Amino acid sequence: QVQLVESGGGLVQSGGSLRLSCAASGSVSSIRHFDWYRQAPEKQRELVGGIYSDGTTNYADSVKGRFTISRDNAKNTVYLQMNSLKPEDTAVYFCNAEVYNSDFVYWGQGTQVTVSS
Repeated sequence: QVQLVESGGGLVQSGGSLRLSCAASGSVSSIRHFDWYRQAPEKQRELVGGIYSDGTTNYADSVKGRFTISRDNAKNTVYLQMNSLKPEDTAVYFCNAEVYNSDFVYWGQGTQVTVSS
C-alpha cells in the first residue's frame, strides 16, 4: 500500500510560480514511477508529466519549459515546480504512483491551483 498526499496549491497571479509536493508513505520502495496529472473544471484529467526511479522525466507539450518535476528520495517526496503560470494552468493537480509488479495505480487527493489573469 502506498499513500500520497499533495500540498502546495493555492492562488497565484499569471506569470507567478508555485511548487507542489507529493509525499509518499507506506511501501515506497515498490514505487517505480510518479506522474503528475491535472483536471480543470469540465475537462478530462490530463497528464502533466512524470519521473522514473532513475530520475528520467517527461512533460506534456503544454508545460514543457515551464514546469519541472524532481524527487527527493530521502524524503519520499516528488515536486512539481511550476513557473510562468497561465490562467489555463488552473486545475486540481494530482500525483500518482505506479508500483513494480502491479497494474494498480495509487492516487493522491489533489491540490487546487488557481491562476488569476
